[in-house]
Amino acid sequence: MTSPGTVSVAALRQYVRAAEASGIDIRPLIALAGLDPAILETDDGRINGEQFQSFIRQLVELANNPILGLETGDFVQPGSYSVLGYITMSCSTLGEAIARIAPFEKLVGDMGTTRLSMHGDTLKLTWNCNYDDPLVRPHLVDNVFASWINYARWLADDTTTAPTAVQLRRQSPGQKLEAAYQDRWRCPVTFKAEEDCITLPKALLDTRLRQPDPLLRKTLEAHALIQLASLETGDDLISKVKHSIQQQLNHGITRQDLVAEDLGLTSRTLQRKLSQEGVSYQRLLDEVRQQMAEDYLRNTDMAIPDIALRLGYSETTSFHRKFKAVVGKTPGEFRRGES
Repeated sequence: MTSPGTVSVAALRQYVRAAEASGIDIRPLIALAGLDPAILETDDGRINGEQFQSFIRQLVELANNPILGLETGDFVQPGSYSVLGYITMSCSTLGEAIARIAPFEKLVGDMGTTRLSMHGDTLKLTWNCNYDDPLVRPHLVDNVFASWINYARWLADDTTTAPTAVQLRRQSPGQKLEAAYQDRWRCPVTFKAEEDCITLPKALLDTRLRQPDPLLRKTLEAHALIQLASLETGDDLISKVKHSIQQQLNHGITRQDLVAEDLGLTSRTLQRKLSQEGVSYQRLLDEVRQQMAEDYLRNTDMAIPDIALRLGYSETTSFHRKFKAVVGKTPGEFRRGES
């Protein structure tokens, strides 16, 4: 099982609103999940993924509603996606907003990961759920897809916006309840599929959104990158080294001795400890560089030579060569493909 990680309080609030609208007292559910009720009052709080999964399980058992996940999608708001919601609000087109899901979805939580792929005139969004609770998983997937579709309609200010099709791995909730999916999503829905995915017509990506603000989007994305860096800083040595490397790279520095000093170690001790973990400093440097390079190319307009300099490359050609060796594309080709 993939670690359940953490989840933003914003995601929890969506389920709380749905429960309260159904007349369900969420106080005992909060207590059973081991949560402090005061957490709901925070703007940027996060909870343990196990607690989030436990809360949903308690809610599913109490509501006894086979399509609870689908219905909770009706309660999505921009704030449900934390800062990602406000980033997408400031995008110019639906395609631009969708492209922000994968890089920043961790800010919403570690519930799953999104993969985008283009097939002719169709875009496919595949969501891989990280939770293994058989009772929680189908409702979580239903919620994610229902929320995406409702939120896209709100962004586009067009309630007729609809996918081409939706495929769900879950069992059918029964022929009578299947109609609820088709009524909401206005497209064919397949159950017992091989993957959880939504397909969209490529032309839909050009849909203009209600309040584009490119300058605000860039500001929010810069803030989001800082939040991501904070989330990825764990207590283990490898996470600490990666975080320190990232801080150094923000100044174009790649020196191992400075990273070691930042961690209160000598270079030799750091090298020995990393060796015991089965990694090298160079490998961690390469991984952080690659992640930061992709973030800069995908989410900023920074010139490629400036990115190379920021990442500590003495020559832009070295950056091109290293990047292409990893992803099979030059930085420019990668940026154009992500646009």
